[in-house]
Amino acid sequence: MCPATLSYSSNSCLNARNENFSSQKCRGKLPIRAEVLTVSPKKREQKKIHELLSAQGIAHTHRRVREVVWKQTHVTNDFCRNPSFDPVFLDEAYELCRNICAEYAKTFYLGTKLMTAERQKAIWAIYVWCRRTDELVDGPNADYMNNSVLDRWEERLEDIFNYKPYDMLDAALTDTICKFPLDIKPFKDMIDGMRMDTRKSQYANFQELYMYCYCVAGTVGLMSVPIMGIAPECPVSAQTVYSSALHLGIGNQLTNILRDVGEDALRGRVYLPQDELAQFGIRVEDVFARKVTDQWREFMKEQIRRARFYFNLAEEGASHLNKASRWPVWSSLILYRKILDAIEENDYDNLTKRAYVGRAKKLVTLPVSYARALSLPSLAIQ
Repeated sequence: MCPATLSYSSNSCLNARNENFSSQKCRGKLPIRAEVLTVSPKKREQKKIHELLSAQGIAHTHRRVREVVWKQTHVTNDFCRNPSFDPVFLDEAYELCRNICAEYAKTFYLGTKLMTAERQKAIWAIYVWCRRTDELVDGPNADYMNNSVLDRWEERLEDIFNYKPYDMLDAALTDTICKFPLDIKPFKDMIDGMRMDTRKSQYANFQELYMYCYCVAGTVGLMSVPIMGIAPECPVSAQTVYSSALHLGIGNQLTNILRDVGEDALRGRVYLPQDELAQFGIRVEDVFARKVTDQWREFMKEQIRRARFYFNLAEEGASHLNKASRWPVWSSLILYRKILDAIEENDYDNLTKRAYVGRAKKLVTLPVSYARALSLPSLAIQ
């Protein structure tokens, strides 16, 4: 999953240089720029964007996202009780996080190499916690998953935020919490996403699917922005940057769903809007039978269009993060778009084929994403 809403009016920006966070006033109230879409940046187009986002379920997360952004852009870490971990123990904890990230998220890991040492360690710690949470449902012990396990995992999360880690990997996250203004809400929301997986295998409409995508992937964006930092010269509100990070998570998860739809069908799961399937004359039984028809291809074109829509909206935030932190974000944007390209190249057969981006193509994305990361924001979103 990793590492995807509305732009809210706000005057607060996050000034993040290394690990020092403070509130900063910005001039004006800037909505999401229409330039992130391939349309003329006129007021009517801005209105269309907001109407489309609202229709696609964004309103469901409006309040919770706004609350998280406010907390993470106004909090100070002066009150944080230093858990006083042994430095050698902490070094070993972060090294273990680094190894896990390098093993399971190679492209993303390479992208973190430009970040400061403290930010690198923090983003590795968050990645590991997210991966462990995901494996509760999708890992080797998934057959034994139930709500009581997730309840215990949530209690353990609260212990992490109360500076009482259970193991070495938890300790790395506890130390990260003491250095960066992280709110517990996105972490809890991710656990709620895992709960959805235990009780739901189909989604009636995109509003339901969007909430799932927010919980399991959009939350990663909310966790990551305080670590990556917002460029001190950022001309847009912190809300806009957070919203873009959320969009990236949504786009990534939608792409994961489209890539894995065939495998999920074999497990009895269909992460596709049921009402939209019906509009194209497709039944759930057709998905389970893995039938690739003309109707399926037309349906897939619309689903790919939606995922790309969210990636377009994500670009502005990627360009306003701290310069040293942009590379992994742009790598993710470019790589996940290539997965969508691969589905098209497979003639929209993602029921019997898995869209795959080979190692050579992944390596090619690194210098491209590096160049985009160094571009001026006004150039990067064109």
